[in-house]
Amino acid sequence: MAFFQKLIQKFTDDKSKDNDKGKDSSKGSAQPYYGTIKPDPNFNANRDAAALQKAIETKGVDETAITDILASRTNAQRQEIKAAYERDTGKDLAKTLKSVLRSHYEDVVLALLMTPAQFDAHELKQAMKGLGTKEKVLCEILGTRSNQEIRLIKAAFKEAYGEELEHDIKGDTSGCFQTALLALCKATRSEDSNIDDGLAKSDAKALFEAGEKRLGTVSSVFIDILTSRSEAQLCKIFKQYEKIGTQGFNNAVEHELSGDLEDCLMTLVKAAWNKPAYFAERLHLAMKGAGTNCSTLTRVLVSRSEKDLLKIIQEYKRIYGKTLQEAILAETKGDYEKILLLLCGDH
Repeated sequence: MAFFQKLIQKFTDDKSKDNDKGKDSSKGSAQPYYGTIKPDPNFNANRDAAALQKAIETKGVDETAITDILASRTNAQRQEIKAAYERDTGKDLAKTLKSVLRSHYEDVVLALLMTPAQFDAHELKQAMKGLGTKEKVLCEILGTRSNQEIRLIKAAFKEAYGEELEHDIKGDTSGCFQTALLALCKATRSEDSNIDDGLAKSDAKALFEAGEKRLGTVSSVFIDILTSRSEAQLCKIFKQYEKIGTQGFNNAVEHELSGDLEDCLMTLVKAAWNKPAYFAERLHLAMKGAGTNCSTLTRVLVSRSEKDLLKIIQEYKRIYGKTLQEAILAETKGDYEKILLLLCGDH
């Protein structure tokens, strides 16, 4: 948490400066790519499918060949490989690999073969499956995806499980936490990069009056504002809050809220300030202490490998003083370790 307290000044200022430059300065400029996986320029789906078939049929299974192919292709290329494999063999590649692989390595391979929306839907389902709910997984996915991504996740969830995502959320959560998740599921959050200073001031005042200024907290105000404003707008609200509150906004959330609702709304706060740093923290916590949360480790590396994993790696080193790869080497082993390191790229 201390790290994010230090970042609020820098990143809100950065976002404000970016906004002040105006839209014209960015017209026609290519968006930088911060993923670690890039398209294979010599890609051939049929060749890769044949190589995977050979690796599967090799005595003992050739995990190295499977790793080298699947962790070095983009998701779009993997979908072509799946189609080519089924055409050539009449079998489903994911089901075939599931039958010959084991443990956490199997989980990564199967995750790579899903589309991003299918994988997120799968992770949400697993988080709500059986006894207990993995609330932090719900917060991570719904609190960091774009509106379009959430719409695709909902469609994938319905196709895979025959029911609406909201139905499962209502069955496994309650109270204000449920309200916040359902608000995010609407996929109507503002994504406007323009900042409204007047709205930021009124929102900051409303948040102050709903929490710090009164005895008791009006949670609905926190939910309404944090689940509807864009990330750039939220950063401006945090800056305005500093002018009227006696503590930083993140401290206000900590003091005024608790439990799952606090975790959900703090995800939105952290992601607005610095999304790669948020994911770096998720990875650090997954490998901290006794045991490793392999599901979180796998989910973050797979889901961010074509988005911002390069930035996450940079933030990890800056925050924790060692590379993400060093942490993975210390916490994992075997083929699972190899495929995670390959997802991190040559860095």
